[in-house]
Amino acid sequence: MFVVRPSLARAIGAASRLSGRGGGTTLPGRILLGMAPDAIARLGAELDGPIVLISATNGKTTTAAMVAAALRAAGRPPIHNKAGSNMNRGIATALLEQRTAAPGGGGLFEVDEAWLRPVAAELVPDLIVLANLFRDQLDRYGELERLVDDWAKMLETRVQRGGDWSLVLNADDPLVSDLGRDADGAPRPGVVYFGVDDPSVSLAEPQHAHDAKHCRRCGAPYQYERFYMGHLGHYRCPDCDSARPRPSVAARRVELLGFDGSRVEVDSPAGPINFTLPLPGLYNVYNAVAASAALLQLGLGPAAIATSLEATAAVFGRVEEIQIEGRRVAILLIKNPIGASEVLRTLAQPAQPLELWIALNDKIADGRDISWVWDADFEPPAELILRVTCSGSRAPEMANRLKYAGWDPARIVVDDDLHGSFNRAVAAVEPGGRLFALPTYTALLELRTRLADRGLAKEYWA
Repeated sequence: MFVVRPSLARAIGAASRLSGRGGGTTLPGRILLGMAPDAIARLGAELDGPIVLISATNGKTTTAAMVAAALRAAGRPPIHNKAGSNMNRGIATALLEQRTAAPGGGGLFEVDEAWLRPVAAELVPDLIVLANLFRDQLDRYGELERLVDDWAKMLETRVQRGGDWSLVLNADDPLVSDLGRDADGAPRPGVVYFGVDDPSVSLAEPQHAHDAKHCRRCGAPYQYERFYMGHLGHYRCPDCDSARPRPSVAARRVELLGFDGSRVEVDSPAGPINFTLPLPGLYNVYNAVAASAALLQLGLGPAAIATSLEATAAVFGRVEEIQIEGRRVAILLIKNPIGASEVLRTLAQPAQPLELWIALNDKIADGRDISWVWDADFEPPAELILRVTCSGSRAPEMANRLKYAGWDPARIVVDDDLHGSFNRAVAAVEPGGRLFALPTYTALLELRTRLADRGLAKEYWA
């Protein structure tokens, strides 16, 4: 029988990282799974403490980081795939390399949407957090209905196996909230809903990327009372009993402060959770409310949750800000229509002149199909742009999209030299000013590696 030897895997990971080839977050797991295909299940069985899985199209890295930070502050540090490698090989690497984590911390893993079902089958989680499903990389995932059906099958299997477990669902996402009921429409046990209940941050009309238009039960078009992000909002089906469930963990008051963050008041069964979140945008409010719901299920109280959320630090590429030659550079990942729309919506509030660098790649990890940029709302900041540099492998297509969004062509620079264009965009900013860098996933990895080589940022596995 194969015996797991963590020293070998750690050595492989260290060698990969030193080589600069970036496989250190997955290579040990790849090797381990090649030698022992059941390694995730075997290592998971050794965990002392609850096992938590978090999945979503947008925000799973940030939500998992929020939960992990709060658990660490409570003296319960979990094994956590903090580098964001969220397929089976990345989870295997985290399980292997962090086996010396403090007892009782259990495991906390963000999981790719398409990998959630097989990973859950191996780890048998105590808590599953499902935050949202948006259209993302259709050339890899297919339509959303396929993913939600896969999640439903996972939950049915989990119920059949029995045992005590909890499910945290986003009440505002009709695809996700519907998973709180079984195939016959009966409520599942152990379900907790979270959501946003403040109409002041709702939209007057749906965004371009409005995905879940029809009831999963009967096919009728949903009727919406209000929209928050894409298809997230308050909805009901006019032809059957499907409707937004009332969330027990809800943001009753949200004050968006632009790039400086937001002030949030959350109601919960344990009492109010009020905090100032240092991360911007309504999308990060959703992440924080999801984390709050999960942490309540894990036994933390409102005061501890609020304190931890107020100390939240930006994670790899998600609203990081670094200093380069006297300029501030804010890095915000964009990878699908809703994610990009929410970043641009945040940058447009409050109105202020903007200098941007946008890198659009079409590599495998980005999704070869870049048509998603036409569904993202690039229009809101059009009048605020001082200068934008379009880079990456599909720089001309990005520039073309911006022209159609009403951005002044005279202020658009096309430069497909990713690293050179970034340096030139930084240098063009006045000292003390700020550049907003909006890369897609592989562009973010490339940029981060170069910045780490210059000592300006940590490696993403650090």
